[in-house]
Amino acid sequence: MSEQEGRRAEFLTGAGWGLAEIQPLAGDASFRRYFRLRDGERKAMLMDAPPPVEDVRPFQRIARLLHQLDYSAPLILAGDPAGGFLLLEDLGDATYTRLIEAGADERMLYLLATDLLADMHARFDLGPAKDVPAYSDQRLLDEAALLTDWFLPAATGNPTDPDIRADYLARWAAVLPLARTVPDSLTLRDYHIDNLMYLEERPGLRACGLLDFQDAVIGPVAYDLVSLIEDARRDIGPEIVAACRARYLERSPGIDAAALDRSLAILGAQRHAKVIGIFCRLMKRDGKPGYLRHLPRLWRLIARGLEHPDLADMRAWFETHVPAPLRTIPESLQASASTQLGIRSPA
Repeated sequence: MSEQEGRRAEFLTGAGWGLAEIQPLAGDASFRRYFRLRDGERKAMLMDAPPPVEDVRPFQRIARLLHQLDYSAPLILAGDPAGGFLLLEDLGDATYTRLIEAGADERMLYLLATDLLADMHARFDLGPAKDVPAYSDQRLLDEAALLTDWFLPAATGNPTDPDIRADYLARWAAVLPLARTVPDSLTLRDYHIDNLMYLEERPGLRACGLLDFQDAVIGPVAYDLVSLIEDARRDIGPEIVAACRARYLERSPGIDAAALDRSLAILGAQRHAKVIGIFCRLMKRDGKPGYLRHLPRLWRLIARGLEHPDLADMRAWFETHVPAPLRTIPESLQASASTQLGIRSPA
C-alpha cells in the first residue's frame, strides 16, 4: 500500500466509510482522482486531490456558494483539506455526455444548462464572493500564451520567437477589454457537458447537476455560455447554439445582444487558443495523447470566432503565424502519441 493509499484508508475510516467497496473512476486532465464508494445501501464519491499540486478548498468554497443558490452541486459529507480528500454526495452516472450519446433530448438538456447560467448570473451576489479570484486580463493572457508556448513550437519545430509571442499577447491585451462590456458573475470555467448531469427526480434548475467547478472565478458572463455552446470535445448543431443564445438573452433582459456576441467571440477564441495549448501540453509533458484528436475542431471554432470585426487584428496574427496548413495536429505530437500508444508508423 502506497503512502497516499494509506492516508486515503485512514480518512475513509475516520469518516465512517472504512468498510466501503472502492471503485476507481476514469481520470481527467488533472491530477485529481475520483472513487465511487458503496457500503450497503449507502453510496458516495471520494475526491483524492493530493497537495501541493491540488487543493480541495476551492471546491469546498464554490460548492457552498452554489448550495446557497439551491443548485445541485454535490453535498460535502466529510473533508480533510490538508490530506486532499473530500467525501461527496454521489449524483449518479447521468452526465449530459452519456445521455446525449444514448439519444436523450439534446436541445432540452442544453436549454436547461443555459437557464441555470442565466439564473445564476441574475441572482449571484458578488458581495460575499470576495475570496473568489477575479478572471483578470493577466490571467486570460497567461492562458492565451499556452498556444504560443506549447502548440506553435510543436507545429513549427522551433521555439516561438519572443517578438511574435509579444505581438500575440499585445493584440489580446487590446481586445480583451471589449469582452468586458457584459456584466461579471460567478464563472465556473469548465461549463460543458462532461461536467453537467441530469437529475430527473429534482425539480426545476436543480435537475442540472454541477461538477468540476473548483477553478471558478469572477468573470464576464459570456465565458461559461461560450464554454457550453462551443465545446472542445464535440460538435454542436447551429440550431442548438442559436437556441441557447436566444434563451440566454430572453432570460437576461439587461444584457445587450451585440455586447454578448462580441464577448462570446473574444472569449471563445481565447478559450480555444488556451485549450489547444493545454491539449498539446498534456501530450508533450504528461504523456496523455487522447486530447489531440480535438485540435481540428478547436481550430474550426477559433476561425469562426475570429470572423468577428473586433477580432480583425487577432485574425491577421493567426493568418500570418498559424496559416491553414498548421491548423491541425502537429506531426511531432502525432509521432509522440504513436510511440506512447505502441503504434508503429507505416513504412
